[in-house]
Amino acid sequence: MSGQPDMRVRLGRLELDNPVMVASGTFGFGREYEQLVAIERLGAIVTKGLSLQPRPGNPAPRIAETPAGLLNSIGLENPGLQVFLDDKLPWLRRQRPAVVVNIFGTTVDEYARLAARLDAAEGVDALEVNISCPNVERGGLTFGADAGAAAEVAAAVRSATGKPVLVKLTPNVTDIVAIARRVAACGVDGLVLINTLRGMAIDIHSGRPRLGNVIGGLSGPAIRPVAVRAVYEVAQALDVPLVGCGGICGWQDAVEFMLAGARAVQIGSATFRRPGTAVEILPGIEKFLRQTGRSSVGELCGALETGD
Repeated sequence: MSGQPDMRVRLGRLELDNPVMVASGTFGFGREYEQLVAIERLGAIVTKGLSLQPRPGNPAPRIAETPAGLLNSIGLENPGLQVFLDDKLPWLRRQRPAVVVNIFGTTVDEYARLAARLDAAEGVDALEVNISCPNVERGGLTFGADAGAAAEVAAAVRSATGKPVLVKLTPNVTDIVAIARRVAACGVDGLVLINTLRGMAIDIHSGRPRLGNVIGGLSGPAIRPVAVRAVYEVAQALDVPLVGCGGICGWQDAVEFMLAGARAVQIGSATFRRPGTAVEILPGIEKFLRQTGRSSVGELCGALETGD
């Protein structure tokens, strides 16, 4: 095939120049990386998780390396909505990539209020809803672990904003397809799979946990097979745009997610090791498309061949 393949993707009503996004919590609010990364080459910046009020986060230590990944227990530290609107968003709205704001709350009302405030904010292209958070009204069970609670949040956010809505699902469930089905039925524009896996590590010499909060979220290459499986299962069951996330370190990993059914991908913990990972992946995908005779990145989505 000659010529440049079409790298544009659509996630519901959200249009991206290309399918490579950075994952929430790994890229700050974008400006932290402007001297390290050609930000204009990204398809989208997904911001650090945002709450109505500032959050101090969890006690240190907050990060522990594992043989094939990273445990983190940041505790969703962030400056709160008003600081974001006043100090972070003006820079973001001047950038070329789409701006996707990740939001979270501890009640359904908090999610809805965040969505409503951001609905009026110029420069916010879409919302990504983190439902891996404790529901204080239901004894601390995470919203994403219960299909009914997950759908309640998705419906509340969908009703509060006219902007595109993506919902990020947790893998810490028995049946992710059942939860995806209930969330998709709320009219969201897409699903992001997956958030981190719950894990912990112990320092055998001190006899203490390696994280100040004891338990954290595992990311990195170790979780990639779990994430690819989740994308594949949901793609087989539902007709909803999917974004693959979990352990992507190179273009081959991104292509793997797309073959499983993802239209776009997010790069997370690999950014900590090599800040330019996300933009370095793009030429690899383009070259693969040319080599395999595909004229657009959309032709990769769900092109997995199974059976004889």
